Amino acid sequence: MRLIVGLLLLWLTGIAQAQSSPVGRWKTIDDATGKPKSLVEIYHAQDGTLAGRVVEILDLKNGPNPLCTECEGPNQDKPIRGMVILWGLRPKGAGQWSQGRVLDPENGKDYKAKLELQGGGRRLAMSGCLIGFLCRTQIWLRE
Repeated sequence: MRLIVGLLLLWLTGIAQAQSSPVGRWKTIDDATGKPKSLVEIYHAQDGTLAGRVVEILDLKNGPNPLCTECEGPNQDKPIRGMVILWGLRPKGAGQWSQGRVLDPENGKDYKAKLELQGGGRRLAMSGCLIGFLCRTQIWLRE
């Protein structure tokens, strides 16, 4: 009986920790169309910050494996699937991360990024900002 109670407590603790962190897979939702675009996996980078890479393309208007034709530098004409599009995010407060960057593969530009968990950890507000107050926010859904 103690073993069962102990395992149950470990499981519940794991669920609570998972919901207080953006680490995991997220379905990105286009803020203009409201349609799913991709699956992004957010993970802990080697430097301790959060990063995210595209693991699946859901919006197939440009085919199943589109290239980042608008990107410059090392990402130019590379597949978007597998591409790191979020990096450098640091904890800001409870359920918030900032000081990172986000790449928009549609225009090849990167912006200041911030994340905020919402809805008990089931939703993630991902904002890309030109400057502090001029931001575009997408709501991502936990997979």
